[in-house]
Amino acid sequence: MTPKNGDQSSKWRGRLIRYAPLLLWTLIIFGFSTGQASMEETSIIIRPILKFLFPTAPEDTIAFYHGYIRKCAHFTEYAILAFFAFRAAAGSSIGLLRRSRFVTAIILVALVASIDEFHQSFVPSRTSSGWDVLLDISGSVFTVLLCWLRQGKRS
Repeated sequence: MTPKNGDQSSKWRGRLIRYAPLLLWTLIIFGFSTGQASMEETSIIIRPILKFLFPTAPEDTIAFYHGYIRKCAHFTEYAILAFFAFRAAAGSSIGLLRRSRFVTAIILVALVASIDEFHQSFVPSRTSSGWDVLLDISGSVFTVLLCWLRQGKRS
């Protein structure tokens, strides 16, 4: 029996819905890996907000808060990536991906984070750090745990 055109179209639509957010978010992360998202560039936006919120804070404190906000952004952007990876794997037609959706999400995040940090080592205005990779992976573990807990409640 040959599949109908509507069946094929439906399969492609499902794949697009599952994988497009994952691919798009990965590209956004790699875009953040350029000099445009360096600490110097983000300080144009973040520092005035911090100065407004903490007008009497010394410059060192503002720099610390700025760095902390950037690390929270690392955690968050990779937590979102893990969600998209989990979602794509959970809906995959490949049984192995579906069964290993939790691990797949963490492995994909570790791979993207490692590539991202490696790329940053070649960008003069950026720094590369293994600690950032661990922070990124912790964001993915956090998201995967939330997905696991959510699935447990639905069962």
